[in-house]
Amino acid sequence: MTLRPPVEPMLAQAAEAIPPSGALRNVAYEQKFDGHRALLFTPPEPGGRVLLQTRRGSLIHDRFPDLVAAAVQQLPSGLVLDGELVVWDPDAGALSFEALQRRAAARARSAPALAASTPAFFIAFDVLQAGGDELLSLPYRERRRRLEVLFAAHALTSPWTLCPMTTDLAKAREWLETWTDVSGVEGILIKRMNQRYLPNHRGWTKIRRRDTTEAVIGAITGTLIRPQLLILGRHDDTGLLRAVGRTVPLRPEQARQISEHLAPADAGHPWEGVRFASSWGSRDTLDTTLVRPDLVAEISADRAIDRGGIFRHPLRYKRLRLDIGVEAAPAFGQGSAAAAG
Repeated sequence: MTLRPPVEPMLAQAAEAIPPSGALRNVAYEQKFDGHRALLFTPPEPGGRVLLQTRRGSLIHDRFPDLVAAAVQQLPSGLVLDGELVVWDPDAGALSFEALQRRAAARARSAPALAASTPAFFIAFDVLQAGGDELLSLPYRERRRRLEVLFAAHALTSPWTLCPMTTDLAKAREWLETWTDVSGVEGILIKRMNQRYLPNHRGWTKIRRRDTTEAVIGAITGTLIRPQLLILGRHDDTGLLRAVGRTVPLRPEQARQISEHLAPADAGHPWEGVRFASSWGSRDTLDTTLVRPDLVAEISADRAIDRGGIFRHPLRYKRLRLDIGVEAAPAFGQGSAAAAG
């Protein structure tokens, strides 16, 4: 059977940490990149259309003409690759999620100019079809071997990248602890070597590096007595409190602890009239209550941060830092760096 879009990709479930070594047998570890999941299809015969599909099934090849051209020149027919779409920003000298968002939302007529200024790359971590033969039933071990053979046989280079993989637990821990300092690398994926590819099934495990840091509580959802979420901010270099993210829902004991110290906002709160998105990039807004921004929360954050200093994924509240003032919290733009002692 020849695969055609839309194909539902295999998914991963989140975990807090790498499981103990005794629980890990016959597994592989891959670096996890902070991009857009994508499936790339080359035509069954030369001269056909190259297709690029998002995780949700949308076709976006018209927005990435650089990848399409490279696929026509370098990739064989009847191929389906699963991987991560990333974009390089030459001005920043790093991978840029914001540039990727701009390219993914671009109209076809503006796509070539964006491709020239912010080129795209495809980090391949699986092959679902080769030579027109569907490979979903093969174990990961064999699919990975065929993917490596593909890269070697066709001498694939930029914009194609073979996702780093190891079976060495010590190496995987090193990746999680040090490689996540590199822009664009946010964690690792754990995959069973004997597992076949299961569309729309969370059969892999993803672990994002998380750091402990601080931010100022500027607003909440819920009530002062029973807060549900915290809206957090940091001061920029002018002293203005800028929103940086929100927490996941608070546990009852966390909400009780915080409620004892919350106070309603005074007039002139910097966020008066501001509406907060329910999630990064969403148009839905939260029903919030402003509070006096004099409390510092210790939080756990992953490395998915845009260049402006906004955390893209929800933060996890750990505790109040009643021992420090708001001036000791990291400044806006410092990401997951912790400044308080």
